[in-house]
Amino acid sequence: MVLTPLDIHNKEFPVKMRGYDQDEVNDYLEQIIRDYETLLKEKREIEKELKFAGEKVEHFNNMQEALNKSIIVAQEAADRLKENANKEAEIIHLEAENNADRLLNEAVAKARKITSETEELRKQSRIFKQRLQLMIESQLEMVKNEEWEELLKPELDDTLDLSTVKEVIQQIEQKEEMTAGSISENEAEDVSEIEVGLATEIDLEEDASDGDQMMHEEGSTPAIELPN
Repeated sequence: MVLTPLDIHNKEFPVKMRGYDQDEVNDYLEQIIRDYETLLKEKREIEKELKFAGEKVEHFNNMQEALNKSIIVAQEAADRLKENANKEAEIIHLEAENNADRLLNEAVAKARKITSETEELRKQSRIFKQRLQLMIESQLEMVKNEEWEELLKPELDDTLDLSTVKEVIQQIEQKEEMTAGSISENEAEDVSEIEVGLATEIDLEEDASDGDQMMHEEGSTPAIELPN
C-alpha cells in the first residue's frame, strides 16, 4: 500500500532508552511529508500532462489515419482518372487512325474512279474520232464518185420546151379572139383555167426536178452515230 503524507504525519514511534531525538525526528518527518506531497503533486501534474498528451497523440493518430485514408482515396481516384484518360486517349487514337484510313481509302477510290472515267471518255473520244473520220472519208469518196457528175448533167427529156408552151398559149389567145362573140363566159373561164393549169404544170415539173435532186443528196448522207 502506498503511503500518503497523512500516514507519514500520523505515524508514531515508541520512545525507548537512548532513542532518537523526538524533535529532530518530527522535523525530519515534516520535511519528508512536504517533499512527498511535492512529488505526489508533480506526479499528478505529469499524469495529467501525459493524459493530455495521450489524447493529443490519439487525436493526431486519428487525423493521420484519416489523412492516410484520404491519400489512399485520392491516389485511387488519380489512378482511375489516369486509367480512364489512357483508355480515352487510346480510343481517340484508334478512331483517328480508322478515320484516316477511311478518308485515305475514299480518296484512293475517288481517284481511281476519276481515272477510270477519264480513260473511258478518252476511249469514247477515240471511237467518235474514228467514226467521224470514216464518215467524212466516206462522204468525200461519195462526192468524188462519177455518179454525181452523171446526176448533175442536164437531160434532154427533163428540159422543158418553153417555146412550145408559148406557141400553144398564142394559139389559144388567137382562137379566143376569133371566137369572142360566140364563146360564152363559162368557156372563157375554161380557157383561163387551161392556161393556169399549163403554167402550174410547168412549175410543178421544175419543183419536182429540184426536189428529186435534194432528196437524192439527203438520202445519200449517212447519219452520224455518237458514242454512248
